Amino acid sequence: MATNTIKLHRVLKTTPEKIYRAFLDADALAKWLPPYGFTCKVHHLEAKVGGGYKMSFANFSTGNGHSFGGKYLELVPNERIRHTDEFDDPNLPGEMTTTITFKPVSCGTELNIVQEGVPGMIPPEACHLGWQESLMQLAQLVEPDIPD
Repeated sequence: MATNTIKLHRVLKTTPEKIYRAFLDADALAKWLPPYGFTCKVHHLEAKVGGGYKMSFANFSTGNGHSFGGKYLELVPNERIRHTDEFDDPNLPGEMTTTITFKPVSCGTELNIVQEGVPGMIPPEACHLGWQESLMQLAQLVEPDIPD
């Protein structure tokens, strides 16, 4: 079965620590990860190598949704996260691997995401669009520096 690889690159005006935390905190993920028009529920998240997560997205307009989960393969604090993703829907078979790297740069953090093994029935352009929306929401969460 054919699969796709999605590659994304962003520079965010914040520290690698803040972005790393946003990828591993259940409340933060529920806020920024779902694309526009979707809500997210994190059912389980154990942020350690060998630990896993389970979450679901729901279309706010229709109420329809999908769930997915995976395992953490690599966690290098503030530098790299690698995990698997697998949809619960049998129509979206296979295991994806997502690698996220964080690199400090002069104006913030360079973020690179590579998602391999995306099921062929998901159009790559739709996947890119969803990720772009998610990353805009990530920027809105992590870029403000709000004092206590």
